[in-house]
Amino acid sequence: MERIVLTTTQKALKINLNENIYGTFAEIGAGQEVVRHFFRAGGASGTVAKTMSAYDKDFSDAIYGKEIDGRYVTEQRLRKMLEHEYGLIEQRLSRDKFPNKCYFAFANTIATINFTKKFKGHGWMGLRFQLDPDDEPNDVIFHIRMKEEEAYLQQETIGIMGVNLIYGCFHIRNNPEELLRSLYDNIAKYKIEIDMIHFEGPEFKNVDNRLMSLQLIKNGMTDAVIFGPEGNNILPAALLYKKNILALRGSFRPATKVNIDMIKKGFGYFVDERKVDRENLVVLFEITLNNLKAEGEIDEQDFLDRAEILCSLGQTVLISNYQQYYKLVEYFTRYTEERMGLIMGVTNLEDLFDEHYYRDLKGGILEAFGILYSTDLKIYVYPSQPTENEEIETSKTVKIHPRLRPLYEYLMFNRRVIDIENYDPEILQIFSRDVLQKIRSGEEGWEKALPAYVDNIIRDKKLFGYDPDNKNKRKQEEENDNRKKEKQEAN
Repeated sequence: MERIVLTTTQKALKINLNENIYGTFAEIGAGQEVVRHFFRAGGASGTVAKTMSAYDKDFSDAIYGKEIDGRYVTEQRLRKMLEHEYGLIEQRLSRDKFPNKCYFAFANTIATINFTKKFKGHGWMGLRFQLDPDDEPNDVIFHIRMKEEEAYLQQETIGIMGVNLIYGCFHIRNNPEELLRSLYDNIAKYKIEIDMIHFEGPEFKNVDNRLMSLQLIKNGMTDAVIFGPEGNNILPAALLYKKNILALRGSFRPATKVNIDMIKKGFGYFVDERKVDRENLVVLFEITLNNLKAEGEIDEQDFLDRAEILCSLGQTVLISNYQQYYKLVEYFTRYTEERMGLIMGVTNLEDLFDEHYYRDLKGGILEAFGILYSTDLKIYVYPSQPTENEEIETSKTVKIHPRLRPLYEYLMFNRRVIDIENYDPEILQIFSRDVLQKIRSGEEGWEKALPAYVDNIIRDKKLFGYDPDNKNKRKQEEENDNRKKEKQEAN
C-alpha cells in the first residue's frame, strides 16, 4: 500500500495531538525553523517542553562544552547536543508526573550559505527518541549539504526536513528504508543532499548502515557514500578534505590478487610523486552503482558480499553513481585541490577515450578531459594479458581512435598517463568473472586467485553463491560423464 504523504503542517499537527510525545528542540545556525512548524500547527504545548538556540559560541561552549578542533558544525557537536538535551529531559521531567510520555530531543547545527555564495552550506541533524516510556532511546543522525542559493530558502528546507525526521521516527520507524525516503517529503531533491546517515538503538538493531548508505544513492539523495573497514559510514568531507586521493574502480566480485597488486603497485608510484604526502593520503576502492546491478536491479546482498571482502582487507570503500571517470574526479574536487591518482586497466583506459560516453556534454570528450585535467591528476595503467599466448597490453599499445591520438600523446608526453611496470606477471590471467563462475559452479582452483584468507571468508559466510554441495554435484556429474565415455568406447 502506497504511503500517503502529509503536508508539513499536517505532520506537525499529528505529532502535537499525540499526548504521549514530548521533548525539546535545540537548533543552531539556521534559525528555529523546525520548531516553528510545530508552534504554527497548533497544540504545541503538549509536545514542546523547551526550545533553544545557542547561537553565540561562548554560550554554546558553556552549555555543550568546547570542541578540541574548535568547530561547531560537526557530528561530535550534534551528539553532544542530543546527549545534553535528552539528559535534561530525563532529569527535569519526573516520571511520576509524566508516566506515559515518550521523550525526544531534536537537534541541528547548521552553517548556511555565505555572502559570497562560494560556500553553499552544510550541517548535521538528529533525533534521539523513545517509543515507550520504559525503552532505551534510539538515534537517527545524518549530514546534509545545502544546494539552494539563498539562506532563507535553505532555512525553509531545513525546517521541513526536521519535521519529516520527527514524524518519520514516530510513525514510519518500522520501515527504515521508507523512513529514509520520507525525509524528502515536500522537498525537491535538488535543494538538499544527505550524504551520510546513522540508525542506532534497539529499534534499529537489525539495520545495516552500509545498506542505508546504498539507499541514499538509489533514492537520488546523494551521488556517493563512503564507509570504512569496520563497516561504519564516514562523512566524505571529513575523510577527503585537503587530502591526496588514490582510487581504484572495479566490480570486485570478488576482489582478486590482481586488484591488490594494482593498488599496491599504483600506491608505490603515487607516493613517489613530489606533490604527494604519504601521511595525508586516502586510498579508495570505488564501486559504481552500475557495478552493483544484477539483471537491472541493485542486488543488495551482492553488495554486502563485496563489501565484506574489501573490509576484511582493511580497505575504505566508495560507492558512487558516477559512470564516467570525470564525474568521479569532479566529486573529489569538492574536497581537495591536492594531487589525485586513478589506477585502471588497459580496457578502462580505452573506455576513457570512447567518445560515446560524453554525448551528454556540449563540449564532448574535450569538456570531460578539461574537467579531468584541470585538476592535478595522474593515471596509472596496469597491463593486461587476456591469454598466455597474447602480447601484454600497456598504455603504449592501447587502441585509441586516430582523431584522439594527439590528445592521448599530449597526456603521455606530460606524464599524465603512466604505465605500472613492476607488476606481477604470474597473475595477469586472473579475471573476477572467471573466479566468480568457479565459486558458483563448485569448480576447483578459485582459491589461488584470491588474496590470503579471503577464500576462508567466502566459504565460512557462503559469499558469492558459494555452496559446498556444488562441488559434490560437479564431481558426480564428471563421474557420470566419464562412465558414459567409457561405455561408448567399449561399444
